[in-house]
Amino acid sequence: MAINEDTKLEELQRIKGELRELLPLLSKWRVEELQKLVSEHYTKKWRKRRFTKYGAINKGFTQRELDLFLDAVKEPRFKLLFSYQAYLGLRIGEACKLNMRDFDFKIRELRVNTEKAHTLDTLIVPQFLFEQTLEYIRTNQKAIEGAQGYLFYKDQQKSRKGTPYLDLNYVRNRFREYISLVALNEAYASTDETIPNRTKRTLHRLTTHSLRHYAITTFNRAVNGNITLTKAFARHREIGSTQVYIHTTKDELYGAIDQMFSQKSFNTTKAILYGK
Repeated sequence: MAINEDTKLEELQRIKGELRELLPLLSKWRVEELQKLVSEHYTKKWRKRRFTKYGAINKGFTQRELDLFLDAVKEPRFKLLFSYQAYLGLRIGEACKLNMRDFDFKIRELRVNTEKAHTLDTLIVPQFLFEQTLEYIRTNQKAIEGAQGYLFYKDQQKSRKGTPYLDLNYVRNRFREYISLVALNEAYASTDETIPNRTKRTLHRLTTHSLRHYAITTFNRAVNGNITLTKAFARHREIGSTQVYIHTTKDELYGAIDQMFSQKSFNTTKAILYGK
């Protein structure tokens, strides 16, 4: 017999009430186990196969795409924010929350509160980006001070509520506007929603997180594929996480396939594989 929505909600409220009474009595590791159980259930029930995996699709910007995109971003506040994502690989939440106190201006060092790993990390700011940052701060000093030191402040006339820095979704919407201006707003699939009352979402190849993909891929190439250095740059706990962000272009992939199966290379490959 199907359980109606009212009954489900009543049951949920009962469970929540019991948990509130029970949690203070549990040890830390018991709570962590409970948290893990709920997380695993959620992942299995709702997130599995919700959308088409992008496979070999490059979710990062190419150099040409990045040049086109940044050239379209005329507002200095957003251009600098997106630059920190593209050149230092910051996540959108990390970039939006950049504060004056995070910088050691004497040595061009930036302290980053890494969202995923919950660690405090440091990165050196490239000279060109550092100079852009100093100029931006000089130009917008009053607004930054009024926003408690946050570089990417809200427009005071539009909103005096919430955080003093830009809302993440607002930045994502502005990103979508800019990416559309240069005809890079391509989609590769839509979500296969299994959660009731949730509408399908269009999945775009390029998102704000694609700027981080670009940064990590570019850094990896610059260090000749040194995955240990790349992991440190990406601020990941596991190398496997870093590898997800390292992309090859279609030209690189297709060129390697053609080269492998050119007559000379193909004969060499067969000799290695089959001892001929």
